[in-house]
Amino acid sequence: MIRNSAIAFAIASAALVACSGGTTSSTPSANVPKAPGTPSGPVPTATPGTTFEAPVNVPTPVSQPPLGGGKIQHVVIIIQENRSFDNLFNGFPGADTVQVADNRGKAVPLQPIPLNGPAADPGHFHSNWWLSWDSGKMDGFAADNLEPMLPFSYVMPSYTQPYWTLAQTYTIADRMFQSNTGPSFAAHLYLIAGQSALAADTPPAEPGEGWGCADPPGTTVNLVGPNGTTKPGPFPCFSFRTLGDELDAKGLPWRYYAASPKDIWSEYEAIRPIFYGPDWQTDIVAPETRILTDPSGANGTLAAVTWVTPTWAESDHPGSGNAGEGPQWVASVVNAIGQSHFWNSTAIFIVWDDWGGWYDHVAPPQLDSMGLGFRVPLIVVSPYARAQYVSHVEHEFGSILKFSEKVFGLPALAASDARADDLSDCFDFTQPPAPFSPISTTLRSPSDFAHLRRGPLGPEVEY
Repeated sequence: MIRNSAIAFAIASAALVACSGGTTSSTPSANVPKAPGTPSGPVPTATPGTTFEAPVNVPTPVSQPPLGGGKIQHVVIIIQENRSFDNLFNGFPGADTVQVADNRGKAVPLQPIPLNGPAADPGHFHSNWWLSWDSGKMDGFAADNLEPMLPFSYVMPSYTQPYWTLAQTYTIADRMFQSNTGPSFAAHLYLIAGQSALAADTPPAEPGEGWGCADPPGTTVNLVGPNGTTKPGPFPCFSFRTLGDELDAKGLPWRYYAASPKDIWSEYEAIRPIFYGPDWQTDIVAPETRILTDPSGANGTLAAVTWVTPTWAESDHPGSGNAGEGPQWVASVVNAIGQSHFWNSTAIFIVWDDWGGWYDHVAPPQLDSMGLGFRVPLIVVSPYARAQYVSHVEHEFGSILKFSEKVFGLPALAASDARADDLSDCFDFTQPPAPFSPISTTLRSPSDFAHLRRGPLGPEVEY
């Protein structure tokens, strides 16, 4: 993501728009300011991490009915950028959010901002996470930031109405944690493979080349080190197994939609067997807007597992769009699938890849040297998703992989999906499939999004 100290941080003055809620599960106290210095939830303690470089020993799967009894045949994972739960869904009915932050013992009210501003970017490297986490006190978000008060902000719901509509109609989870504690590169690896081989941050960015096996010789990515540090690591081109590999082995199709094959968020570029194998030509799909048309019509296509990544302007990243086009983009993807004949057999997971440096008050449990990281939003959309439901079950990125593995009868890949829950609390497979109601949008077709095809701005790239 971009840091640009030359652009001033402007706080919007509009008030939080109140939204009516539906039925939810039993909830913790929501929207109650926590006393400064008081962590929310169990205080994590640092524990040694696994290497993640060796396969996890998983017992041979026992033949059993697929999760959902075969009703789910398509899993779609829509990945957006850089938002904590307190930042993007502040005040959501029934969810655990606060409007007063703790800044080293000082109470700081969160300030309302538009989705597309400011252009400045809170720090969200692994080192920023460590300082913000502060041994579970969750009070260091101003530390080591070019704009110290920037993280203490929340997005006004008027800018994200499609997200709120989806969350109020289907399921939203307020205990979804990153599996890692850094920015996009490692986070996206967890969303395809359940690990990052201890990669903590992002490699240097090469315009038009993304991150991974196409990087120039000598490029390295930092690995997580002790006590919030990182250490020099390998060339960012890995050979560990991914969900795509497992689907290939079972003869099931998968697709990864990206702005271009070597886009920064085209994560399979960092997987050597994919990048240098036939999957690179058949399963990496560009531009990303093809997902708006591929499922349509009697001959439409939708793979068993589909990842959808945005352009910069569609991404929800601070400073990424003139009016915050991310919600329009996501709603259009959901509409394309919801209005197709694939709706009754699909589960859609909308997730944000990292917290982006924004304040969040819930201390994440520490399960290994990579995380868990901070909360990010997760919306579950499906004809079998529990309606108007707020999930308070602990989830992580591995939960999405676990769900996919249980649907398609695949083994676990790494520690995160082996230990994670399977998101089953978000579904009711005993109910008849709910009909789809389109989400209101003004941008709908590939041509509507064509004018947004631009890259990030500024000289210092973090993501």
